[in-house]
Amino acid sequence: MSTRASQRVASLGTTVFGEMSRMAGELGAVNLGQGFPEFSGPDVVKTAAKQAIDDNKNQYAPPQGIPRLRQAIADTYQQAYGLEADVEQEITVTTGATEALLASMLGLLDPGDEVVVFEPFYDAYPAQISFAGGKTVPVRLNTPDWSFDPDELAGAFSERTRAILITNPHNPTGKVFTEEELDLIADLCQTHDVVAITDEVYDRLVYDGAVHIPIATRPGMRNRTITINSTGKTFSMTGWKIGYAIAAPELTAAIRGAHQFITFATSTPFQEGMATGMEAALESDYYDQLAARYTSLRNIMKQGLEGAGLPILPAEGSFFLLADAAGRGFEDDVSFCMHLLREIGVAAIPPSAFYADPSTAPILARFCFAKEPATLEEANRRLGALRASR
Repeated sequence: MSTRASQRVASLGTTVFGEMSRMAGELGAVNLGQGFPEFSGPDVVKTAAKQAIDDNKNQYAPPQGIPRLRQAIADTYQQAYGLEADVEQEITVTTGATEALLASMLGLLDPGDEVVVFEPFYDAYPAQISFAGGKTVPVRLNTPDWSFDPDELAGAFSERTRAILITNPHNPTGKVFTEEELDLIADLCQTHDVVAITDEVYDRLVYDGAVHIPIATRPGMRNRTITINSTGKTFSMTGWKIGYAIAAPELTAAIRGAHQFITFATSTPFQEGMATGMEAALESDYYDQLAARYTSLRNIMKQGLEGAGLPILPAEGSFFLLADAAGRGFEDDVSFCMHLLREIGVAAIPPSAFYADPSTAPILARFCFAKEPATLEEANRRLGALRASR
């Protein structure tokens, strides 16, 4: 009996997030690598989930998600963006946004289909596209402002293009796509009959006057967009893995066709908890408070990085900052991040892991500021050694 892994899996290796977190734990480093909040979510959400367990809501939920949560999702998008969604035919609750992405790929792609993806990209994207038999076609976001070349984007579309995958706000750059950029993408989608899959898990985390615009709200895009989001980021409970996809009925049918054979259904009591959280947020300033909290944390992180002599690249969204380490004598971003980890005691992510060809990546480091102020202050104290060593 052969115990080897399939070529599909063996080629992937270990995610950079898991590896850096493991080493950070072993070395006692401040972990600003993996993107998860250090603080807990609202008590009302936890209380509702515990009550659901006590009320014996512990069996399979409907595969598409409990009606109450789907209604809360619809109400949230209508209130925030004026986007109407049918709770029965257009909203699917998934086990995190990552499953929504995988179900979208498996539901849409045939072998050889191409997906245009802006790079740097979340490292799960090419793996999921590959699992579905597709091919990733990268389009570069260029430093220092993370703009893209419209001609390069147009040239990435072909007769095999099935979808374009957009992360907005973008991970790892923090870019928030402008209305003009989204309209350019929308025109290409309509010209080439392409679906837009948009990962919007950081939609509530925008700064410096930036405005998040769902591409589904642009002319001609409502019925050719899959909007994916996650309650884990907005309610600081990533371990609950409650995500969702909003799409026209035909696209939703494709997503659900894959979803039923991936996880079938998502945790019932956690769905109840998140439904309560989203309902409460509709009647309060929760999202404004969330953005204000992250703005404060972002300012602490910026102060520390700039104080350490690390220039920060523009970032209008997400809970990450990218710092420029060029000119410090390191061969690449991996060697710089390993230096940070072993000598400075701070874990960051080398963004070359998010490029199709890591050797072409600029020398940057990604820092997550979704941490308690005391954690960021300690990281800043340690990062101060960088300036002293220059």
